[in-house]
Amino acid sequence: MTRHDLIACDTEFLAGLAAVLPGDTLRPAHDRYLSEPRGRWQGVAGAVAMPRNVEEVACILRACHAARVGLVPYGGGTGLVGGQVAPDGPAPLLLSLERMAAIRAVYPSENVLVAEAGAILADVQAAAEGTERVFPLSLASEGSARIGGLLATNAGGVNVLRYGNARDLVLGLEAVLPDGRIWHGLKRLRKDNTGYDLRHLLLGSEGTLGVITAASLRLFPRNRAEGAALLVVDSPRAALDLLALAQDRLSGMISAFELIGGMGLAFLAETMPRVRQPFAQAPDWMVLLDLGAPNGVDLAGMLEGVLTDAMERGLVRDGLIAQSAAQRAEFWSIRESIPEANRHIGAVSSHDISLPLSEVPNFIDHAGPELAKLGKFRINCFGHLGDGNLHYNVFPMPGRTRDDHADQRDAIKTCVHDMVHGLGGSVSAEHGIGRLKIADLERYGDPVKLAAMRALKTALDPVGIMNPGAVLRRQ
Repeated sequence: MTRHDLIACDTEFLAGLAAVLPGDTLRPAHDRYLSEPRGRWQGVAGAVAMPRNVEEVACILRACHAARVGLVPYGGGTGLVGGQVAPDGPAPLLLSLERMAAIRAVYPSENVLVAEAGAILADVQAAAEGTERVFPLSLASEGSARIGGLLATNAGGVNVLRYGNARDLVLGLEAVLPDGRIWHGLKRLRKDNTGYDLRHLLLGSEGTLGVITAASLRLFPRNRAEGAALLVVDSPRAALDLLALAQDRLSGMISAFELIGGMGLAFLAETMPRVRQPFAQAPDWMVLLDLGAPNGVDLAGMLEGVLTDAMERGLVRDGLIAQSAAQRAEFWSIRESIPEANRHIGAVSSHDISLPLSEVPNFIDHAGPELAKLGKFRINCFGHLGDGNLHYNVFPMPGRTRDDHADQRDAIKTCVHDMVHGLGGSVSAEHGIGRLKIADLERYGDPVKLAAMRALKTALDPVGIMNPGAVLRRQ
């Protein structure tokens, strides 16, 4: 199969499809569906399909399969690796599930919520909260990201340390395969040991193997007590030792353990001065420790105990413990504002990486000097230290822009990713492969795994209509 086997989503195809769908299902492909947040690609598409139910999704996929028209599933458009845009090739049909946004059911006694793929994450969180439960997937784009896209990319977020990635929060799926067959796998079972797990095959497949239309999601008891602390550390190694201490003292209660570098604070001061800085002098490194527990747990007292012990061991030099929910929110505002400040500065090259926890300090110690061999840069390193996921982003020096270093972007990325791979890490921790990292997957991926992925793609999508050019290169 070659990319030329696909045909464009043209007027003839759309006329045939319109004849079997309700009148307003097909819409023009407006620009908001053809761009992505980092502005690296501008997509092409013949139209946008907006089905109302799984049967209409199946009808659309059957038509695309029969006509050999590519189809790109579109969630909230918040992905950062270009998985939601097709920049070249025969114009595909975009499939948006924004009309399929219902919360179909909530089962509080089972800690399960069933949501359609177009449901916005914040709405799912609110529905869980309405039954005094929590759906713990949480990330900066939760006000616009949709469940289908989050599951298709196996999103991470800030609570992975305690609750796992998106795939760990799913009990069952309803999905449509590339030929239009509907898989009715929307079970609510914790145990279902009946052969191959198609659920986990579709989760993280980025729309290349089928379209997720609904999911049974795991809920958890709501935390009745919450607390947070900002703790100044001398180095990432001290932060890692602090994590071990906190896990010993606060087992099962740590929701997040975020590493924040001084450059991130400097960027906030430069571009977002409204965000209040926590310390009079910005530290080189600090940690945001966030906790949740049942009623009756003295989190403030426990945090004070950890802080005292950590200071006696030389792991922490200074610290603030949130005295209210409002102050805890202020702490989180610092962490959640860093990506926006990054966008204001403009990164030369951004990296979503993960490492074995013990290798994180080694990587940070050596990556800066290696990059310095390529030129002078500012590095903002921050992220989810609790699960080994760093956002390691390289920026121009003051007075220069990322365009000044456009010819160095590939060399910078290769430098960082080679180091990560050499330390047993991953060059895609939580953002996926999309179109941005296809070459990285080919460079660093295990050849047996890649062959198996290609075989699965061929078996489930022999025509190659599903998100062509994403994850696996077109052949």
